[in-house]
Amino acid sequence: MFSDNKKNKQNENSSIQNIIAKGTKIVGTFSSEGDIRIDGIIEGDIITPGKVVVGKTGEIHGSLESSNAYFEGKLIGELKLTGTLTLRSSAYIEGNVVTEKLAVEPGATFNVSCVMKSTVKDIKGDQKTKKTA
Repeated sequence: MFSDNKKNKQNENSSIQNIIAKGTKIVGTFSSEGDIRIDGIIEGDIITPGKVVVGKTGEIHGSLESSNAYFEGKLIGELKLTGTLTLRSSAYIEGNVVTEKLAVEPGATFNVSCVMKSTVKDIKGDQKTKKTA
């Protein structure tokens, strides 16, 4: 009985999707509990535990912290991901990047200082963050 209520609340949070449409400009800090699609411009910081998709017309001038990010558009600033960064051929990224995995399509512009990190377990079973590359 009680577990059903928890599942419904978790499903509500995971299905939240925000869309910043083309022609929209946001200045300041933007945070969300769900996924974000950006086709407009954001000048400031974006924080979400979800996935961020930046379309061809989308631009971020500032920082982005999320789990995964998929870029067709532009980011100038800082990017911190706990998962995968995927760059399509039209992507333009400039600044500092910290990510676990990276997928770059030929043609993408990737002018960054990049740190690759992954989470590993030590002998005791505790999680540690390990730098690679």
